[in-house]
Amino acid sequence: MQKKILYIEDEPYLGRIVRETLTLKGYEILHRKDGTRITDMIRQFSPDICLLDVMLPHIDGFTLGNVIRNIYPDLPIIFLTAKSQPEDIVQGFSSGGTDYIRKPFSMDELIVRIENQLRLRLPKNDQQPVLPDTVRLNQWNYYPGKLELHKHNDIKRLSQREAQVLSLLCLHKGRNLDRKLLLQAVWGDDSFFNSRNLDVYIRKLRAIFEDDPGIQIVTLKGQGYLFVCE
Repeated sequence: MQKKILYIEDEPYLGRIVRETLTLKGYEILHRKDGTRITDMIRQFSPDICLLDVMLPHIDGFTLGNVIRNIYPDLPIIFLTAKSQPEDIVQGFSSGGTDYIRKPFSMDELIVRIENQLRLRLPKNDQQPVLPDTVRLNQWNYYPGKLELHKHNDIKRLSQREAQVLSLLCLHKGRNLDRKLLLQAVWGDDSFFNSRNLDVYIRKLRAIFEDDPGIQIVTLKGQGYLFVCE
């Protein structure tokens, strides 16, 4: 089945090159110069992945990423930007990005990253953590199949990546979960970009559990994580 890409880029020449190259590669492309109607675009086009320039008119790419992530938590987002400072990269992943490419980039690199994101989105039955339908985590009940955490009347909906990370932590509860193993299992490689992405998801999970003293995600410097759960 032909994969769909929503591409937001306001620079005409680059936009045309990317659109035409990806079309020749067999993708269906919806290219727009700004994202002022981003939710309508996604609802009508149903993309498999989004490519977002960061410096856009009206609404910047990071803001668009947050909008998309809040409504479509599992939709891959690749940011395309000339910004390359570490704080920019962290902001990109904090804004819902699943990958980040610095401009100028080669089309070969872009295609590889798109294919990698689409591959990660596919179900991997032989790699899925084996957990029961309900996992008790101190004050919380974790439902891996539903991507949900429940505590009394409080329900936290997790993204697919958050659930993958939490499931691996659960499987290694009380033991060191090697950081490289975690990156390989969830993202397929341990690149710097994915490493920064992992940091964002660990912070999100810590924020969920911050009011439960019986749960801790401890960073083991130079090694990985220790998931402590009473």
